Amino acid sequence: MTGPEIGALLARHFASMFEHSPPESCHVLPIDGLRAPEISFWSIWDGDRLAGCGALKQIDPTQGEIKSMRTDEAYLKRGVGAAMLVHIIGVARARGYKRLSLETGTPAAFLPAQRLYARHGFVECAPFGDYVLDPFSMFMKLEL
Repeated sequence: MTGPEIGALLARHFASMFEHSPPESCHVLPIDGLRAPEISFWSIWDGDRLAGCGALKQIDPTQGEIKSMRTDEAYLKRGVGAAMLVHIIGVARARGYKRLSLETGTPAAFLPAQRLYARHGFVECAPFGDYVLDPFSMFMKLEL
C-alpha cells in the first residue's frame, strides 16, 4: 500500500467525507492505520491507472469491517466498487468470518455506496465496535 496514486485516491476519499459530514462523524482511518497488521488493503488497477481500493479490518476472529472503499472518479459506474466488494466478501468468507460490517454516511453523496452494499446483501444494523449512533452514519452488516 504505497505509491502516490494510492495516497492521492485516499486523500480525495477523506476530503469527500469531510465535505459531506462534520469532522466528528468522519471515521477516517489514516494511511498509517491502513498498514496495521489486522488490516488487509487491496487496489484495482487499469494498466498504470489506479481505479479503486478497499480494505478489510479484522475486528475479531469471527467478524471483519470494510474500510476505505473508494473508486476513482474516472471509473465510477464501471463495476470497480462491486469488484472490490465481491473480493472483500470472498476473503471474509475464506477467513471464516460470520459477519462483515461497515459504516458509511447518510448524506445524499453516500447513496451510491449505500445502494452498492444493499445490492450485495448488506442490511442496516446498530452501531458496532466503538461506533455510536450518529445522524451522519449508517451501519450495515452482512451475515456470512
